[in-house]
Amino acid sequence: MDATLIAVAVLWGAATGLLLPRIAYRFSVEPEEPWRAACPAGHPLTGPGRGWIGSATCTSCALAAVPTHQDGTGAAPEGAPEAAVPTARPRCAPRYAPAAVPPAVTALVCAALAWAVGPRPELVVWLAVTPVAVLLAVIDHRVHRLPDLLTLPLAAVTALLLGGAALLPGHAGSWITALLGGAALGGFYLLLFLINPHGMGFGDVKLALALGLALGWYGWAVVCAGGFAGFLFGALYGGGLMLLRRAGRKTGIPFGPFMIAGALLGLLAGGLAV
Repeated sequence: MDATLIAVAVLWGAATGLLLPRIAYRFSVEPEEPWRAACPAGHPLTGPGRGWIGSATCTSCALAAVPTHQDGTGAAPEGAPEAAVPTARPRCAPRYAPAAVPPAVTALVCAALAWAVGPRPELVVWLAVTPVAVLLAVIDHRVHRLPDLLTLPLAAVTALLLGGAALLPGHAGSWITALLGGAALGGFYLLLFLINPHGMGFGDVKLALALGLALGWYGWAVVCAGGFAGFLFGALYGGGLMLLRRAGRKTGIPFGPFMIAGALLGLLAGGLAV
């Protein structure tokens, strides 16, 4: 049963992870810029969901790169030498976003959660929110931004789904503690933001709401452990950059990925402990 559950989780993670590269590309812009609607060459992104769903390759760029003769066709003029005839070999469409890492990471995280939590109702919640968490980590890593369009719905959906899981038999958490954990971790990050707005982004505060909800499901010890792990991972990363002389004390780093990694560690520990 556990092997089947993990296999299903891997398939879910890989399938949803394949949708992330284009979405991450469109969201990875500076705060004052609109969401991307075209590839780097300017070709519009089309497809389901008003162009939000699709591959991370641009076929228009490939078609534009296919060699043609002066008459605009693929055929050589009459009497032209054989070497002038264009080859019919198709060209690979250029990628405008990395497409392998997000599916692999999402599948790996889903497998780890399935292994730690097992066939309990809250596993459905963790699997549902994992692709969004990975998406936020990718965006924050690229442009140091956590869009409200993702963080706030993530917190609301997590609260609603955990409320549903609490009504099912076999769950191993508390919805009330989850709500309190979200408020506590979000309030703690808000305090850090008010003390030092340049050291903590307000997007991190909103992300902390969702992460606190998830961690609080398994109790206060997990909230503390997952929250502390996020700071530890961020400190290790920043210290490593300073040792390599790639950053200074005032260099900003994307904190969202470390918050999410710490929360994942807390959920794994909480799932195994109950």
